[in-house]
Amino acid sequence: MAADELTGLIRYLGQEDWQDRFGEVLGDHIGPVLEAGDITFEDLAEMIGPDVAMTLWGCAFEDFLGQDWDDGRNFVDVYLKRRGWKEGPRNSAYMRALKASVMSLYEVSDIRPGQSLMARDLLRGGDPVMLHEGTATRTLRQWDRIAARLVSSDGKTILAGGLLAYSRGACEDLATNLYKVLRKRQGTAEFPKVDTQTLRELAPMFTLTWLFRTLEDMARQMDGPALFNGDGDDLVLHEVCFSLAKGVTQKKVADVLDGIMALRPENRLFWNWLKEPASGPLRKARRDGNGRFLRTEMDDGAIVLGTLELNGRQLRLQVNSKERAELGRALLQAGLGDLVGTPLTQIMTPAQAMEEREHHGREASPALQIPPEEEARIIGQMLERHYRQVLDEPVPALGDMTPRQAVRTVSGRKKVAAWLKGIENTTARASGGHGAMAAYNFGWMWSELGLSELRK
Repeated sequence: MAADELTGLIRYLGQEDWQDRFGEVLGDHIGPVLEAGDITFEDLAEMIGPDVAMTLWGCAFEDFLGQDWDDGRNFVDVYLKRRGWKEGPRNSAYMRALKASVMSLYEVSDIRPGQSLMARDLLRGGDPVMLHEGTATRTLRQWDRIAARLVSSDGKTILAGGLLAYSRGACEDLATNLYKVLRKRQGTAEFPKVDTQTLRELAPMFTLTWLFRTLEDMARQMDGPALFNGDGDDLVLHEVCFSLAKGVTQKKVADVLDGIMALRPENRLFWNWLKEPASGPLRKARRDGNGRFLRTEMDDGAIVLGTLELNGRQLRLQVNSKERAELGRALLQAGLGDLVGTPLTQIMTPAQAMEEREHHGREASPALQIPPEEEARIIGQMLERHYRQVLDEPVPALGDMTPRQAVRTVSGRKKVAAWLKGIENTTARASGGHGAMAAYNFGWMWSELGLSELRK
């Protein structure tokens, strides 16, 4: 929202009963979230940050400006009639344009940082529109999707202030919500076609969909997904360390370990502990299905339960659950007997392991200096080799068809175009949107698949 142009308008909210009416509109935009969480607007601002909270306030305010009330009055009309002489023609024209605008979902492309971008309306259709924009173009990436209002100002089309960056998950939620409201079944199109008047009526849906998804994602990131190993056990890293008894050599321990059927040696100091066929199938996951299951296999499909390494005077067993740690300890104590002492166990969650790895990586690993042009060449070659192979591999998002197969149908071409945009968008955000990977050009894939006309 252009604060300078709307300062007088915002101040005028205190006149008559406009504050109460605005409160109704604000309630439509964020009320269900506050009720669901039993929180206040101040609580919400603390959770998502005051700047984001004010953007939500701005979305509601811009919606409020277009409302015609039962008494036939409109806030902008009343204000300009009584105070328009203070604003001048430029600000007055902007307020009228904002009053007539509606929020829609746009896909952005051809971004020129600090200058402009192209925005394609995903709900009403039509050709992309050039927007003159300075701030948002510095953070948006190719194929990002935003909920926003487009308004005319000084002969140019610009973005209003209430802009919400929509993730892919939020877009899916919005499509579902729109189809529910419109009582239609989703077909091949990602979004239903919506006319301008309907968008005006559905303005709070954009704010609520974005807000619910954002809070869910924040909660998920704070808690993290539950992690389980292939047996369905809680994934907690255990390192069981045995000290070799006095006078016992590495060779003697290695000879015993080579004789244990469940251990497969890679060399004289390292073994993989494998699941024995006789031990039965993996237990079924007993969780609610919201977690991630991690399983390691050898090239021949044998399931790896853990690893063993002889390091100096110590034998270290590394496994990823308490249950496997107990089984492994019993296995080794039975096989090695008094060749080793009583083991000590170190326990670490996945989050702790990642934090420690990052900490040691920052301290111990010197930065490898590669010239930017050489880095771009290496990464470019790597990405091209990878994606040339992917063009002939089944892709789950394409119904397990290869991209080359999927483009043979009209609906398939649309799916492949969406898939390509997703790849481009993700890569563009790599390393914070900077570096060789973020700058990689996927144009050759669009051309090779015959989809260049859809890359707009």
